[in-house]
Amino acid sequence: MRKLIVNADDFGLTNGINRAILELHQAGVLTSATLMAKAMATDDAIAIIKSTPTLGVGCHVVLVDGDPVLPAAQLPTLTDPLTGRFHPTLGTFLRGVATRRIHMSEVAAEARGQILLLQERGVQLTHVDTHKHTHMIPRVLCPVIHAAKACGILRVRNPFEPAWSINATPHAPFIRRAQVQLLKLFASHFHRFVTESGFITTAGALGVLATGTLDAATVRSFAAAIPAGNDAVYELVTHPGYNDSDLAQANTKLLASRETEREALAALDGLPQLELTSFAALARN
Repeated sequence: MRKLIVNADDFGLTNGINRAILELHQAGVLTSATLMAKAMATDDAIAIIKSTPTLGVGCHVVLVDGDPVLPAAQLPTLTDPLTGRFHPTLGTFLRGVATRRIHMSEVAAEARGQILLLQERGVQLTHVDTHKHTHMIPRVLCPVIHAAKACGILRVRNPFEPAWSINATPHAPFIRRAQVQLLKLFASHFHRFVTESGFITTAGALGVLATGTLDAATVRSFAAAIPAGNDAVYELVTHPGYNDSDLAQANTKLLASRETEREALAALDGLPQLELTSFAALARN
């Protein structure tokens, strides 16, 4: 049986995203979500979590394009001094990491702060991942892993997409394909460091390339292409939601595509070759 974790990112960003996640979980096609510790609808998401114990929940560590949980004065290199928020673009963040202008001690402190805040609010976290997959970068991975481990979490998203999944993604633009292929240069470091740190992860993430273009045909393509005959567990990374006024204010590029992804996940319903699971059930190979 092919095993798949279906995870929705950005839990807590808006009420419409929260509603989509709850509906998809109740429909039996979504098993997990990763929660933002400080977002517009985090309180609403936590209320859903407490009334829905079957939903696996991880921490969606935000280090770019969002609000920190620690005071901005404690994060002078990680935040914009004019706004007190994280740097607004991934490019700015990555340049700061590459040039060492952003201090990794601040990344570790903020990641730990986000995880602890959710735990203190009663959320039993199954794993961690990062907004915009920033933990792909080796210098960011290290403090995120250390923060998670300090909080008792030993599961993390493997953000690297297997070749068969990339081949099963028909509509992604060329520039995104090039970016995903380039980032795979960091995959060997990720696997080595995660293993050395005692963490458990999946065999890979499906849908990273398809972000913004994930539709029902792509979901069915993934389901048919997942290798059979072993115990490997993959994660389908999704961003479902409702395109409402709150989403328009959330400064996200994923607007209409969230509706498409919500509808696309219905394609998983009743597929006999798939066993849907969660990070909580993920065991060490």
